[in-house]
Amino acid sequence: MKLMSENQTGTPANGELPKITIKRAQGYTDKEKLNELSRVKRVIGVVSGKGGVGKSLVTSLLAVNTNEHGFKTAIMDADITGPSIPRAFGVHGHPEGTETSLFPMKSKNGIDLMSINFLLDSETDPVIWRGPVIAGAVTQFWTDVIWEDEEYMFIDMPPGTGDVALTVFQSIPISGLVVVTSPQELVSMIVEKAVKMAEKMNIPIIGIVENMSYTVCPHCGEKYSIFGESHIDEIAEKYGIRAVAKLPFDPELASLVDRGEIETYVHDCLHPIVKQLLFMEPMPPMN
Repeated sequence: MKLMSENQTGTPANGELPKITIKRAQGYTDKEKLNELSRVKRVIGVVSGKGGVGKSLVTSLLAVNTNEHGFKTAIMDADITGPSIPRAFGVHGHPEGTETSLFPMKSKNGIDLMSINFLLDSETDPVIWRGPVIAGAVTQFWTDVIWEDEEYMFIDMPPGTGDVALTVFQSIPISGLVVVTSPQELVSMIVEKAVKMAEKMNIPIIGIVENMSYTVCPHCGEKYSIFGESHIDEIAEKYGIRAVAKLPFDPELASLVDRGEIETYVHDCLHPIVKQLLFMEPMPPMN
């Protein structure tokens, strides 16, 4: 299989690495079939109305937490033009595979990962593709990667409600969504767009995570809302969303992500969301 862009920007690794042919997503009406060797019980999309609110961070922490509960866990990095999952987990290199399929990379603690960065010559190569090509790449992460016995798969979505989000919502059977936001008034308004899109696509909202919600003074323990007062509880009540988690601005966490050591983060700030996830019923077999 070949991985190709329209402008050949963001070229894949050469040599013996199996390569995926990026197909233009067509129709967006039918669910794509999972690879016949894959088993995925629950698919959780992690979305945001805009960029820069920490969606990839939340995706990573949810996967780490779920994995620590003893469940086989995976992350599909659907943010093709801004992939950051490999960096957070400190995973580099290229995946192995067959003539027709790829195996995901694994984190230190056994979380399965697939990202476009694993398929490029250099991790810093830009991926300059049009929307339909990007959407097709995401679909093939679902159909052409062998996801073995995943009890929870988290999809790190690109920000907004464009082509890729539409492709994922309509072609992959999503069990539910986690919406990520931050305290600013503007972001709180934009997150409602993501919630309304989920409603239109008939996908349940599992919960909302407010990232950078506050910081804690290391000397007195006082909480400070450095980005403004939170409005997330109001939004959750307005749309009947029960699970709300507030993630602090934590320099330790930022440092761990930069070092690729997110799996060592010990604080359980996402408990309300994870609790909802652990009680989710698995979907019927998808093959």
